[in-house]
Amino acid sequence: MTIDHVLDTRGLFCPEPVMMLHGAVREATQGQLLQVLATDPSTQRDIAKFCQFLEHDLVSSEVVQSDGQEEFHFVIKIAAAT
Repeated sequence: MTIDHVLDTRGLFCPEPVMMLHGAVREATQGQLLQVLATDPSTQRDIAKFCQFLEHDLVSSEVVQSDGQEEFHFVIKIAAAT
């Protein structure tokens, strides 16, 4: 899987990660893969709902440990222009 864009929202809290995701999606084109890195647990719910509402494909969602802290990594396949 080749990631086309990475959005690093680590250290930010709701609603900033999703607001930044809106901007990143506008800059991407249909079919591209966007990886989102986050530390806010609410992104697990918010990003899934964002993808469902705007019809993007949430390809993967995983929790990883980084420097003793949980991180949430998402890969989103961009749908038609939003």
